[in-house]
Amino acid sequence: MPGRFKDQVAVVTGGAAGIGLAIAARIRQEGGRVSLWDRDAARLDAARAEIGADHVVALDIADADAVSKAAQSTAADLGSIDILVCSAGITGPNVTLADYPVDDWKRVIDVNLNGLFYCNKAVVPFMTTRGYGRIVNIASIAGKEGNPNASAYSASKAAVIGLTKSLGKELAKTEIRVNCVTPAAIRTAIFDQMSQVHIDFMLSKIPVGRFGEIAEAVSLVCWLASREASFSTGAVFDVSGGRATY
Repeated sequence: MPGRFKDQVAVVTGGAAGIGLAIAARIRQEGGRVSLWDRDAARLDAARAEIGADHVVALDIADADAVSKAAQSTAADLGSIDILVCSAGITGPNVTLADYPVDDWKRVIDVNLNGLFYCNKAVVPFMTTRGYGRIVNIASIAGKEGNPNASAYSASKAAVIGLTKSLGKELAKTEIRVNCVTPAAIRTAIFDQMSQVHIDFMLSKIPVGRFGEIAEAVSLVCWLASREASFSTGAVFDVSGGRATY
């Protein structure tokens, strides 16, 4: 739908690769301007060249001060922040809870939950001032069902669902909509962080019998990021190949 994001500015975290980059590319194709936030500076430069991103920020979203500064610089350079898509995330190790390293637990929670909280918190004031906004948080089917040998990831994504519901209700009487997407497994570079046993387990749980395609997640996220999604907030949208049953 050409022009769907005309005159709008989107921030996409984890925007230098995978689903985040594909979302950013789609928003640009449909008339929006995008700021890519990612930890990998070299990858950001490549992504900027690939899709013609309007703005990039190299940062660790687990750093609250860095996130606040990134939001300020994005709004100053591009004029506003109308859309936030929180796609940045890590899996952590695939081990039992009893064997889960404490430092790895803290890092997964720092990136997947705390970092997402910092990003949501940082952009809401800009959206409130503008009187409009769309926030799409990428959670996971693991947050609804709990995957074995992925306790930190499952817990962090369950918390993202709860945060989304809470913030959606807080802002329901404004024109800011807050929703989350809970994909089943989609093959991206994040698979490199997982064991093959865990990958096989995830595939076995998908009734369609295949992993999701990036484009399938992008279509849903971009609808939620658009003006069309005007009556949905604090909601959870599955893209799970039939795995989700509620």
